Amino acid sequence: ADPLKLYGKPITRCENYCATGMDSVRNAAYAVAAGIYDIVLACGVEKILDQGSRGLPNIESIFPHPMQFGESMPALFALCANRAFKEWGWTREDLARVAVKNHHHGVKHPKAHFRREIDINTVLKAPIVASPLGVFDCCAMSDGAAAVILTRPEIAKDLVGSGNYATIKALGLAVETLNPFYRPDWTGLSVPANIKAVEAAYKEAGITDPRKELDFGIVHDCFTINELLSYQDLGLCKPGEAADLIREGVTAIEGEFPINPDGGLKCFGHPIGATGVRMTVELTRQVLGRAEGYQVEGAKAGFAHNLGGPLSVAMVGIVGTPDWEPGGK
Repeated sequence: ADPLKLYGKPITRCENYCATGMDSVRNAAYAVAAGIYDIVLACGVEKILDQGSRGLPNIESIFPHPMQFGESMPALFALCANRAFKEWGWTREDLARVAVKNHHHGVKHPKAHFRREIDINTVLKAPIVASPLGVFDCCAMSDGAAAVILTRPEIAKDLVGSGNYATIKALGLAVETLNPFYRPDWTGLSVPANIKAVEAAYKEAGITDPRKELDFGIVHDCFTINELLSYQDLGLCKPGEAADLIREGVTAIEGEFPINPDGGLKCFGHPIGATGVRMTVELTRQVLGRAEGYQVEGAKAGFAHNLGGPLSVAMVGIVGTPDWEPGGK
């Protein structure tokens, strides 16, 4: 309330791991949809670099079991990568292609923190963080903030005019256990929260074939392996086929279904509280044809995906033009 000088107005702080930002958008949207408020500001902010250590703070508290004590997020996702390599024959080159693509996309975005092209050799020769993940397979820690204003379509039309606002088509949230790796059926090849969140979002929006009915996506590429696994969890391809999508350029800006046309977390870093809000901003600008970086040609609707905690909570938001309906591009 102090920096905004919004004294006397209801303000709620939301916390839900890396999905915090999108969950704040969800709470704001539900407040408007319920008719409680007419106009709501959803804001995400992070100042994580003002601490005296590197990486996420208090990470040990997330993994109280002796077997997981001190395990880092790169180490957790590295386990997933090694399993995918064994099961499907994926390689470090496949992960590198994700980094190369996203850095290429981020070059044009004026708000990206990293705006430099890289090649596969640069990725492969970088220092290892948690094998097989190297420096360029991991997004950076970052400070940042983002905000969106939510209201009803009739109010938006009156305030900014037709063609100047987008509409939320669906918001899916799923929360799973804090310790998915304790489950006997845990493979590291899929995230149950992803699947349940996207099923809820697609059902709400009436989507049955996302590759045909949506135009692009923004996924939580905290690590390159997570982008590939998310392709599968979000229904863009079958299990084991994600590497084919990146090899064939399907998810590049000029491809059939661009993923992270803004550069993703790889180029923006991951200011945890702000990321989900920023993704919503990017969705809005894309469907309005006003992207600050690469514009997805003819984009009318897209999704954003947030994954939080040790693979515990996932959110999927779908944003489109007011007149967009599922059923084909």
